[in-house]
Amino acid sequence: MSAAAQFVRQGKKIVAIGRNYSEHIKELNNARTKEPFFFLKPTTSYLPTGGKVEIPRGVVAHHEVELGLVIGKGGRDISQDTAESHIAGYALAVDMTARNMQDEVKKKGLPWSAVKGFDTFTPIGSFIPKSSVSDAHDLMLSLKINGAIKQNGTTGDMIFRIPRLIEHISSIMTLEEGDLILTGTPSGVGPVNPGDSVECTLADPTGKVLAELNFTAESRGGGYQFTP
Repeated sequence: MSAAAQFVRQGKKIVAIGRNYSEHIKELNNARTKEPFFFLKPTTSYLPTGGKVEIPRGVVAHHEVELGLVIGKGGRDISQDTAESHIAGYALAVDMTARNMQDEVKKKGLPWSAVKGFDTFTPIGSFIPKSSVSDAHDLMLSLKINGAIKQNGTTGDMIFRIPRLIEHISSIMTLEEGDLILTGTPSGVGPVNPGDSVECTLADPTGKVLAELNFTAESRGGGYQFTP
């Protein structure tokens, strides 16, 4: 099996795009960026489907359902024209975010590493081969909490499309086989509380489900505690 298909175990980095859906920008009162904006998440934050997200003490954790793309062929300074050839496949993911921590560090101009990087803060579905997806910009992303729909959007609403994302990221840092790019979240983000059950789906335009991702949330017993 290729390193790309085993990206959760063998990938070296998670590159997460922020502010790539207009309605999500509006709901958090953020400014739209002139070029793709990204941050890094550690691979130790991966949580396979069926797992438990651990919410640290004092943290208000928000869900952000996203389409992830898995790099199959590494490269630097990749052009938009050749970007497609560097994609091995896709994955359904949730970028968990310590929202109250993020609000504090944004005010101070500080990095987001802790906000996004807690263990279990990247719930991830199984690898989806590229051949299973006819158009990555025509997919439906949905997330339910305890059976209630919270996010329901289409990848067609991305501001910066996938080839542009690959071009931009690779102009700054080399992309390697097994790396995951999270492409942004549609609107509807909100809290996940201990005891919640979260169900996510990725579907094509016909309604065919390409991937499912499920997890529950619990309080983390020890470790970091956020105090505003």
